Amino acid sequence: MATELYMPKNGMDMTEGTIVRWLKNVGDPVEKDEAVMEIETDKITMESESPVSGVLLAKLYEDGAVVPVLTTVGYIGEAGEKVPEAKAPAKAAEPAPTASAQAAPAAETAGEKESAPAALKAGEYNVAVIGGGPAGYVAAIRAAQLGGKVILFEKDVVGGTCLNRGCIPTKTYLKTAEYIHHIKGAAARGIIVNAETSVDMPKVVAYKDKVVKTLTGGVAALLKSNGVEVVKGTAKLAGASLVECGGKTYAAQKVILCGGSKAIRIPIPGVDHKDVMTSDDILAMKELPKRLGIIGGGVIGCELASAFSAFGCEVTIVEMMDRVVSMFDKDVSAELDKSLRKSGVKVMCGRKVEEIADAAGHPVIVTDEGRVECDKVLLSIGRAADLDCLGALAGQIKTERGKVVVDDTMKTSVENIYACGDINGRVMLAHSAFKMGEVAAENCMTGEGRKCDLRYVPSCLYTSPEAASVGLTEEKARELHPEGVRIGLFQMAANGRSVASGERQGFIKVIADARYGQILGVHMVGGVASEMIAEPTALMAMEVTVNEVADDIIHAHPSYSEAFGEACADALGRCIHLPAKKK
Repeated sequence: MATELYMPKNGMDMTEGTIVRWLKNVGDPVEKDEAVMEIETDKITMESESPVSGVLLAKLYEDGAVVPVLTTVGYIGEAGEKVPEAKAPAKAAEPAPTASAQAAPAAETAGEKESAPAALKAGEYNVAVIGGGPAGYVAAIRAAQLGGKVILFEKDVVGGTCLNRGCIPTKTYLKTAEYIHHIKGAAARGIIVNAETSVDMPKVVAYKDKVVKTLTGGVAALLKSNGVEVVKGTAKLAGASLVECGGKTYAAQKVILCGGSKAIRIPIPGVDHKDVMTSDDILAMKELPKRLGIIGGGVIGCELASAFSAFGCEVTIVEMMDRVVSMFDKDVSAELDKSLRKSGVKVMCGRKVEEIADAAGHPVIVTDEGRVECDKVLLSIGRAADLDCLGALAGQIKTERGKVVVDDTMKTSVENIYACGDINGRVMLAHSAFKMGEVAAENCMTGEGRKCDLRYVPSCLYTSPEAASVGLTEEKARELHPEGVRIGLFQMAANGRSVASGERQGFIKVIADARYGQILGVHMVGGVASEMIAEPTALMAMEVTVNEVADDIIHAHPSYSEAFGEACADALGRCIHLPAKKK
């Protein structure tokens, strides 16, 4: 299916653009992200890149044409592939269908499109979903919204790892830790606190369980209200259109695999010690250890280190890489390392764990540079896709490095089977799983081939202070943009809201293309970073430039988020609330 080239919307105020010149002729090969035309707006002249690799099949407008934004201007696909009949210029000016148009009610999509699923046979479902985590339950509800007869299989409790053993439980613990930090800092604000803080761990666990039950119950109610049939049990593929669960076989026109992931256990001596836990285990622990060793300084390891250090544990992180949260920008890693150490966490990077020994019944983490004696050890080295749901098709559905291979529509190598969330390993986050589930469900029900764009997925770290990131790191941006990048940096210590709140640590860093001002990445520590990252994520998706943020967007004052505007201004060398730079 040929891919449309649009006149891009490169700014909030942009309504049309001029095709200065095409850089490719019809029939020329084009690589993904290669420039195909040069366009001009009222602000800048820039190149527009191809979203896919292929051949330029058609140009609907010639050089010099003025075209409304989001209008189709050409097609890219395989050589010889037919393209839709070219529209007359007047109609070509109409905006291309948006995501909201693609997500029209069932009567306008599944019920009227020729590509919609065929009529159901007796006992058959339009869509069967294996796994009720973030990808699965969203996919099931979306398919039902589009008029589908949907069945969902879940072996545990709906909500998946996120609600039951991941995002929600850990954030509940981290909020408890935040209360402790506020209590300890109260005296500096003139609040008299006469009691020492301590943690009643059974009550902490009970509160967490209450939160989890509330949210998983809410998901179950949503599924029921949308008419999704839920079957409890371990489900596996029995064929290309068959799912087996509890000795019974179910037929479906389309199947969406949302098997999720499971905690990784490293194959080293002593890993089966009775006091070695995974992230699943530690969230049910009702007695605090005096000494907690954490193997792995990724997101989960750092978050749990932050929480249990506040609870009163002596926490040590042992990380093989040269820095914690190495997937984040280096400046974020450095700031987080500093905050962890300040809170009392011992951070040991560049250490290889050789074994977990035993000393009088207690575990000892043995590294290539020393030993760490503990009372409990948390294994926090990541998660692997759970492929058990592949069942009879384990040898037919293509996988790479333990993950199901999908295209941008979430389709697997088997025509009517899709895979979303952690099982495909593209971006192992709950919010990306939500979007993948929506896209897969819409494609199952409408056959439109909607693609899932995961370029601008924010990542958040709920430590104290919080950290968040979206887009390219500085290192990656410089690699992909050798012509140069601009860096804007604003310290939270210069932000009025941060100073008033006593939360001066952190910064906001903006990385922009040196030529056009396109925002390539935003990285932040401090404030409520997990909330603040929403603005740059949205602006990057709309291709708003640092110039437009600095010139046209007014942030509330005092607020944490105004620091983002200051960082954008700094990228242009004209931040008002930073000392003048020496020339």
